[in-house]
Amino acid sequence: MAVSKVVMPKLSEAMETGKIIKWLKKEGDRIQGGDILAEVETDKADVEMEAFGAGVLRKIFVPAGETAPVGSLIGVIAEPNEDIAGLLAGAPAAVAAPAAPGPESRRPEPVASVVPAATGGGRVKASPLAKKIAAQSGVDLRVIQGSGPGGRIVRRDVEAAAAGPVWSAPAAATAPGSEYEDVPLSQMRAIIAKRMPLSKAPVPHFYVASDVAMDRASDLREALNALEGQPKISVNDLVVRACALALLAHPGVNASFQGEAIRVFHVAHIGIAVALEEGLITPVLRDCHAKSLTQIAVEARDLAERARARKLRASELSGATFSISNLGMFDVAAFSAIINPPEGAILAVGSVRKVPVVDGDAVTVGRRMALTISCDHRVMDGAMGARFLQDVKRLLEAPLRLLV
Repeated sequence: MAVSKVVMPKLSEAMETGKIIKWLKKEGDRIQGGDILAEVETDKADVEMEAFGAGVLRKIFVPAGETAPVGSLIGVIAEPNEDIAGLLAGAPAAVAAPAAPGPESRRPEPVASVVPAATGGGRVKASPLAKKIAAQSGVDLRVIQGSGPGGRIVRRDVEAAAAGPVWSAPAAATAPGSEYEDVPLSQMRAIIAKRMPLSKAPVPHFYVASDVAMDRASDLREALNALEGQPKISVNDLVVRACALALLAHPGVNASFQGEAIRVFHVAHIGIAVALEEGLITPVLRDCHAKSLTQIAVEARDLAERARARKLRASELSGATFSISNLGMFDVAAFSAIINPPEGAILAVGSVRKVPVVDGDAVTVGRRMALTISCDHRVMDGAMGARFLQDVKRLLEAPLRLLV
C-alpha cells in the first residue's frame, strides 16, 4: 500500500495556515480512509480533518497547539514495513517554523495568561461558551487574562488554561491604570485585517439604499411564530427568502467579476454574516432559491449556532454568490457593508424601527427597515442594483409571496 502524506488542508478560500487544536489519533493507531485525524482551527471555524489513506499513523510532525502553512506535511500514514525515511528527513523543511522573534514579537502571545484574581467584586467578562467550558473543566475564570475584545475571556483562553502551564503576564502589562493594552490578533481577525483592504481598495463599490415598510411582514412573522410546533421565523429569514427570489429575477446581481468575464449564477447560495467575538464569519446557506421560508429559518439558525461554536463544515465556509449582513439586533438604523470577493454584492440590513409615516393627510406610526446594497461596479450598474433592491422591497411589503 502506498505511503499517504497528511498535509495541512485548505479549508477556506482565505486560509493560509491552520492550527492543530488536537489530534484524535496518535502515532501507531490504525487508520482507515475517512477517519477523523485531527481538529484544525482555520480563520473561520474549527474543522475536522479526514484521512484519505489507510494504514498506520506512523509520524506526527505538527503537535497540537502548533500552526503550519496550507499544503505542508503534518503527518504520515503507512504500513509498519514501509520505508518513510525520506519523508522523515525532509519533514523539517515542510513543517511551519516559528518566525524569528523581532522587536515586536519577543513576548509570548498571551492567549491564556494567569493574573491575580480580580478584587473589589468586579464582574468577570467572559463569553457564555467560555463560562460553560470553565465550569466543566474546573478552571477559575478570575485568574485568566482574556484575549478577546476588551479583555473578554473566550473559549481558547479557558482551553489553554485547562491544558496546563501558561505564561504569566509581566506586571506592567496588566498594571492598574495602564494607558493601553496590546491584544494579539486572533487568526480570524488577522485574516480580516488582510482581506478587507484587498476588497475595499480594488473593488469599485457603489451603494443603493431604500426604506422598506415592514408592517405586513412584522404581522405575518408574529402570526407564524404564534403557531404551535412551527420553527420561529426571524426578520433575517424573511430577508433571505426575499433576496433568494429576487436573485433569480436579477441574475446580473447574482454574479462575480472574473477578470475577463462576469460569472452569472443560476442558484442562490447566500452568505449570512455572523458576528463572533474574534471577528465576522459568513457561513453559506446553499440553494436558498429552492428552500421554503421554514427551511431557511431552520437551516439558518443551525448554521449560525454552529458558526458561533466554530463547528462549521468546510463546504459551508465558501461558495456564496451573494451575502447579507444584518445589524438590526444592535439597534443600527442603517449602514453600508463591504463586498466579500469574489461576490458581486452584499446587502446591509438595519433594524425595524417605529417611525412617523405620512398616510394621505394624516401622520401615523409605521414600521420601517433600511436596506443598503453594496455593488461591484465592474459587475453591475446602478440601475441593476436598484431594480433588485426594488423587488426585495416589494416582496417584503407583500410578504405572503414569501410563503409560496
